[in-house]
Order: sequence, then structure tokens, then C-alpha cells
Amino acid sequence: MDRLSEQAQAVIAQMPDYEVYGKVTKVLGLLVEIAGFGQGLSIGSHVHIRPNEDLDIPCEVVGFKDDHALLMPFGSLEGISLGSRAYIQREKPVIMPHDNWAGRVINGLGQPIDGKGPLMPGAHAIPLRNKPPAPHSRQRVEEQLDLGVRAVNSFLATCRGQRMGIFSGSGVGKSVLLSMMARYTEAEISVIGLIGERGREVQEFLEDDLGEEGLKRSVVVVATGDEPALMRRQAAYVTMCIAEHYRNQGKKVLCLMDSLTRFAMAQREIGLSVGEPPTTKGYPPTTFGELARLLERAGPGAQGQGSITGLFSVLVEGDDHNEPISDAVRGIVDGHIVMRREIADRGRYPAIDVLKSVSRSMPEAVSPMRNDILKRAKQIITTYENMEELIRLGAYRKGSDPAVDEAIMLYPQIEEFLGQRKGDRSSIDQSFEMLAQIVGMIDSAEREPVAPATT
Repeated sequence: MDRLSEQAQAVIAQMPDYEVYGKVTKVLGLLVEIAGFGQGLSIGSHVHIRPNEDLDIPCEVVGFKDDHALLMPFGSLEGISLGSRAYIQREKPVIMPHDNWAGRVINGLGQPIDGKGPLMPGAHAIPLRNKPPAPHSRQRVEEQLDLGVRAVNSFLATCRGQRMGIFSGSGVGKSVLLSMMARYTEAEISVIGLIGERGREVQEFLEDDLGEEGLKRSVVVVATGDEPALMRRQAAYVTMCIAEHYRNQGKKVLCLMDSLTRFAMAQREIGLSVGEPPTTKGYPPTTFGELARLLERAGPGAQGQGSITGLFSVLVEGDDHNEPISDAVRGIVDGHIVMRREIADRGRYPAIDVLKSVSRSMPEAVSPMRNDILKRAKQIITTYENMEELIRLGAYRKGSDPAVDEAIMLYPQIEEFLGQRKGDRSSIDQSFEMLAQIVGMIDSAEREPVAPATT
């Protein structure tokens, strides 16, 4: 009863005691100008335009011009006319997550879209643009987190509280890789943001990729590609808010976002609409600042809190891994997983290029023996790929180089090890045992926790 009372008080506290409104003076494209709002607005404030009693169109303030506020809508502008009243929401935009949101699918406004009834609000409000914990108060990243994928558990050990980027072209399998991690991870809760996703693929992701068991301990936030830019951007903020809610409770959280590129594209649409100057590939300066602010919210919490392990996909345009968003994200996150179309074309999934991928918590995240196993496996892969063209053409003679002969024998086994079906799970210990057996070494399984890197 006390808990219910606390929640009711929190909801009541968000209700205004009076309303302030302005009026629509201009509609141009996706921009709406309003006047007569006094001093009640700031960048990021929410406004509700109500042309009539049956229509309520939520908007956000994105700029000011000549004593007018510039708004962008979260939905369609249909029905808005000159003189329509615009009611100002004086409180900062917040979301109030609750523990029982696990297993639910919501939109960028925090509203349920899965047909399972309303969501119970939590007792604590989290600002949509929340600030990350102070750097001096944050804990260090913890021990390795089991993600259930062999290639990642072995070659790209990811610690609790680490942030990793998954860089991939379209159709290379990044969404399936994310769903495998969400389904098989040892994290207590997964928060998944599908930003700008194709509408027809959402149900496939929930039913086929994530599965019933994966959904039970996940909260999924969806903003499809046909929704306004503001809704796509806000879905990313809501995803992070929910992850922060669970982190504040001391839980190990896995935050998956697909994709950061579509978040950046949404910010580009917003920035250009309000007159920001375009820079590289048309992205305005605020895009890169918003990326940093969003990603810094993930990671370990303050003392006594849990951690958010972030895995953020980046859709590289034209398979160019050096395009602006990829470059910006690589400089912010704590490692990158590179997926290559050439690997997918030869039928190996997940199509991770372990030589081009880096985890900045390595090698301190695993034991010295396991580091030796990885070093030997990488040497074998490098030796084979350096000679691959000659081997394929038949120009290499067996016996010319013992290292190449060994690589020819072991490379197919390592390739088979790196491949993994969607329905399979491989723990950290299983992954290293399999790899050690392939390269002819023994995994002594030094189980003592190894202090992870702080980079």
C-alpha cells in the first residue's frame, strides 16, 4: 500500500497546477512556430498542440527565432491550423520506468504498443536527457560479461560496464547478433532500442530472433523508420532512461541499440530543419555532440549502483567503415566489433572479422593463459589470410613453410569455431576450451577474476 501511495504521489507531482499556452503562427514543412508563450519555454521543452478537443499532437521545442518558438512534432501535423492552441508542459520531459516493464514493448513516448495493457509508472522520474554519473564517482569496469557468442566471448572479451560498437553494412547480420546476445547473456535485464527499424521486421525480431525467453527479461523500445525524426531520437533517450533505472537498482544491465546511425540521421533531420549548417556528409555539428552525450550515459554507475554494458550497432553506409558516424563512435566507445560482408558472403555467421575488431579491456580481462591461446589463434588466422591468394591459386607448395602448412590445416577449424547458429549458446569457458583444443593448447582455466583495464 505504501508502495502504491509513493507511485501515486510521483504521478501527481508531475501534474501541473495551471496551464500556459501559446498559439500557432506558422507551419512550414515539419516546423511549427508558436507565439505568446512568455518565459515558459526552453530547448527540449514539450508542447501539446490541440486544434480541437479530440486531437492532441505532442511536440518538442527545437529552437527560437524572432520571439517565436520552433517546434517539431512526435506525430503527424494533420489537423493543425493557424491559431491552434499550444499548451506548454512546464515540467522537464521525464519517464518513470517500473520493474514490471520487463517483457513489454513500448514506443518512444513510453507508451505500450504490444496490446498487453497499460504500463504501471514507477516511483522515480528519470529525465529523458539525463546526465551520466560524475567521472570521479564512477566504478571501474568489472569482470567479463558472458554474452553467449563464441567469437565475442573469446576474441573480444567484454567487461560489465564496457561500451562496444558493432560496425556493419546492411544485411550482414548485426540484428541477429544483437538478439543472440540479448537471449544468451548472463546480464539480469536487457534493454533493447530498435531505432528506425523496418516495421515488418519488428515482430520477426521479437518472435524469431529474441524469442519468448529472451523477451521475458527484456524491455524493447521501438521507433520504426516511418516515424518522425523526433520520435526516432527520443526512442534512443527512452532506451537509455530505462537502462539507467535498472542500473540505479544495482543490476547488471545489457543495453542494445540498433542503430546509432539512424539516431544520428534523425538528429541530422532536426538540425537541418532549424537552420544548422551542414558539415561532413550533411551532418550538423550537434549530431556528434548528441552521440557523445547519449553514449556516455552507459557504463558503470556510481558506488552502490550496477552497470550498463552497452552494445551499439553502427550501419556503415556503402560498407565504408571510415564514414563520419563510424569515426565518431569509434572515438567514444571502448572497443569495436567489425562485421564484413565478404565473410557473410561465404556463409559464416556471425560475420565478425576478429582481426579488425578490438576490445579495449583486453588483455587484462582474461587470464594470461587465455591471452596466449588468443595470440596463437590470431597468428594462425593472419598467416593463412596473408597467403590465401596463393593457396587458392595453387601456387603454394606444401612443405615450403611449416607455419603456413599448420595454418592451412587449422584455419578451417577456427572458421567453424567462429561461426555459430542463432539457436546455439556458448559460455566463456566453453568458448576457450574449444579454441584451446583447436590450436593445440590447454586452457588451464585460471578462474580467479582478473582486474580489467580502465581504458
